[in-house]
Amino acid sequence: MIKQSLSRVSRSLLVVGVCAAAVMSLQGCVELLVGSAVVGTFATADRRTFGAQTEDKSIVVKGELTLSKVLSDNTHVNVNSFNRHVLLTGEVPDQQTKDKAENELKAVEGVVSVINEIQIAGTSNLTARSNDALITTKVKASFVDTKDLYANSYKVVTEASVVYLMGRVTQREGERAADVASSVSGVRKVVKVFEYMTEEELKALLVQPAKSEKSAEAK
Repeated sequence: MIKQSLSRVSRSLLVVGVCAAAVMSLQGCVELLVGSAVVGTFATADRRTFGAQTEDKSIVVKGELTLSKVLSDNTHVNVNSFNRHVLLTGEVPDQQTKDKAENELKAVEGVVSVINEIQIAGTSNLTARSNDALITTKVKASFVDTKDLYANSYKVVTEASVVYLMGRVTQREGERAADVASSVSGVRKVVKVFEYMTEEELKALLVQPAKSEKSAEAK
């Protein structure tokens, strides 16, 4: 009986340890563990409505699927969407293909605008793409370390060591984020693709969560 009890305790501890490791390494798992409250928190920090976040995901899926059907194999195009504004990056062989990719995305339901930053060049290799992923990680980490920035309000895209910054921010926040990103090692250039808001709009947005919490407590 003692051995069985110890065995059960050991298995329980192992499960707890694995879950803890998963939480630490995968931010997405946190939402599953603590429920809808976290979703609401991230939605507020993201500054998009939950509906806009869902639609952005749909736009990316539809856009990538469309491009995979109409573009040749010697292309490399990334689709990113923030608040229904689409950013296209990557490489294609000619201007005609670049224009075609843009027109296809403009036709996707829900898209408000398309920022076409595709380069006419040979497709990047795995080493270059891995380096871009590393730069993106370092820029995001720098935002977290910067006390006067809301890190979750920014979307970071890196292509050929060029960092593209997306998000709903004030002019002040946009300039600050660009300065921080440009100081990260390996960054060749920073391109701001922001949707700007006023300081008054930001202040109202930050007050909303507090009002919601007070309403919940009153109930």
